[in-house]
Amino acid sequence: MRVLHARRLGSVCAVVAVTVGAVLAGCAQQVPGTPTTDAAEVAAYKTAAAATSSAAASSRAAAARDKAVTDNCTQFPTTTGAGVTAFNDFVSAHDSNAPDYAAKRESAATTLDNAATKVETGVVAAAGALPTELADKFSAYVTAARELSTQTRKMTYNSPVDKLNTASRAINQARTAVHDAC
Repeated sequence: MRVLHARRLGSVCAVVAVTVGAVLAGCAQQVPGTPTTDAAEVAAYKTAAAATSSAAASSRAAAARDKAVTDNCTQFPTTTGAGVTAFNDFVSAHDSNAPDYAAKRESAATTLDNAATKVETGVVAAAGALPTELADKFSAYVTAARELSTQTRKMTYNSPVDKLNTASRAINQARTAVHDAC
């Protein structure tokens, strides 16, 4: 019985050796001709690849724009609201000749500066993802807030209020423009 089993193993090995030899002999020959491509298929592939790449880039840009708008528009009312409150407290102190007038003036100016810096930081962090029109409105607010802060710091009980009122109107218009655009 062992002899029979050895014969089968020998037969299997012989068949494997012949098969491997045939495969190697077949691979040793080159196929004649020149490789070519179908120009229409290549063009279709390039078009599809470009469209896919463009769609992915467009999708990333839209997501970045949406995030930038949400991030900046969400924090804007709170950030600028603090400036409004501090400025109104200063105006009340000014109008009533309050003893804490100087402290309220400095608090209003500092709060306006901080709001301008925070809004500006948000626009810069968006790195161009904000729509240009909205970014311009945020920048106009920053400029107006800094001007109002400057005019607030210049105020004394005897100062004319024309420049302060002009700066106050400008910041209100800029804040409304951002609010409406958001």
